[in-house]
Amino acid sequence: METEVLALIMFAGTCLVLLAGFPVAFSLAGSALLFGLLGAALGHFDFAFVRALPQRVFGTMSNEVLLAVPLFVFMGVMLERSKVAEELLENVGRLFGGLRGGLAVSVALVGMLLAASTGIVGATVVTMGLMSLPIMLRRGYDPALACGSICAAGTLGQIIPPSIVLVLLGDQISTAYADAQRDLGNWAINPVSVGDLFAGALVPGLMLVFFYVAYQLAVAWLRPSSAPALPPRDTDVSRRMAFVTLLKALVPPLSLMIAVLGSILGGIATPTEAAGVGAIGAILLAGLRNEPGRQTVLVKAAVWALIAVLALSRMFDLRVAREAIDPADQVGMALAAIALIVLAGGLVVALWGLWRQSVLDDVMRSTTRIASMVFLIIIGATLFSLVFRGFGGDDMVHDFLTTLPGGKWGAIALVMLAMFVLGFFLDFVEIVFVVVPIVAPILLKMDVDPVWLGVMMAMNLQTSFLTPPFGFALFYLRGVAPPEVTTMHIYRGIVPFVLIQVAALGILAAWPELATWLPEVIFGGVAR
Repeated sequence: METEVLALIMFAGTCLVLLAGFPVAFSLAGSALLFGLLGAALGHFDFAFVRALPQRVFGTMSNEVLLAVPLFVFMGVMLERSKVAEELLENVGRLFGGLRGGLAVSVALVGMLLAASTGIVGATVVTMGLMSLPIMLRRGYDPALACGSICAAGTLGQIIPPSIVLVLLGDQISTAYADAQRDLGNWAINPVSVGDLFAGALVPGLMLVFFYVAYQLAVAWLRPSSAPALPPRDTDVSRRMAFVTLLKALVPPLSLMIAVLGSILGGIATPTEAAGVGAIGAILLAGLRNEPGRQTVLVKAAVWALIAVLALSRMFDLRVAREAIDPADQVGMALAAIALIVLAGGLVVALWGLWRQSVLDDVMRSTTRIASMVFLIIIGATLFSLVFRGFGGDDMVHDFLTTLPGGKWGAIALVMLAMFVLGFFLDFVEIVFVVVPIVAPILLKMDVDPVWLGVMMAMNLQTSFLTPPFGFALFYLRGVAPPEVTTMHIYRGIVPFVLIQVAALGILAAWPELATWLPEVIFGGVAR
């Protein structure tokens, strides 16, 4: 009993240290090490758990799935620096601005597109806050509606793939599912992949966008003064010309999104390999926007070469390490080699141009900073989990969840409520690597679908960016909002969108098929 009390005190103490403003990674690791030493001194902790840390860290650093994190971060930062968001906002706003509530709808749609191409909440919220918020305020939009729309649209990158949250959750859910199945005596495990979560999150993510747009249009209809249409002088460009301009702005990021997601869902590439495709595509798109003259031709040729490589990998078996290679495959390999040479040349040109304009240096620094933060938190959370397990905390949680009234639904409801409340104070990375490894194996032993559980957790974690006092989307917008926008405007604005997310979570709980249908269609519907 004393051992379990130490586990509870350690968890509560860590939360207090985090609330005091100490760095997350060092708070997790420091609290765990301190309580581990205390527990060992009192005879309630076996320090062998801490000695397992180097092996765990090595496993994390050699985990091929987590390699997708810095690659997706690089892709997002590079696209953000290449001004994709600004062009999309300008053209989508021009197309829908003549409608009542059109600017708010434009923000939601652009947030969806940026989520599928960049997935970085801070970049999306800051960009739309700088560009859309002043325009919406000048046109008479209610500040709360404008702020809520921007913050909510910025968080879509956490649920719409490719998403860093889904990559991290996919790794944890996969491990938890394998552990749960082994504990149940099932050694013929059909593994869960990040690709399963990507496919499972697509429909719920689009459903959330639909709810956002429906709410914005309803507010514009019920309270026209809060979301007026742009005056005619701002929509004098013909609809046809606006649509053509929008297509020019839309095609590059949409093509990259299709290449990344299509290669995963089509079985051409793993999520890590697709992240590499996304990083290369982002470099080429940024190069097209920054390289003048004849050099642009080389970058355009590289874009087509990248498309050709993806197509050839689908049409031919390009594996070299084979005893016998068909003549058709030999032709495919030769064409792929030519395409790769062209691609390499275009990449060199694009990278040289981005380096000369100091874009590459900025992107690399941002990527290194974000990826280092994520992996340092993973290491701290790993030590925390080891000490927590050493105190028997996982057994305590298991006994508590399995004895709740309502069976598995009572346990799922409590876990979702706990994650929602923790989202007020903790970042999604801490929740993924501290809470999920403890509760996921328990829930998965109760005959819960792992893909559905992962998507439920991802949608729940999305709200952590919107809930005060530590919602990061609120901080990002507060930093770039005009002086006339108060903090209360932002807080009032996000309340309806948080309620929408909670309602969407309830719908997903009632109809798990929203998350499980697409993975079953794409990946064969093998029963787990």
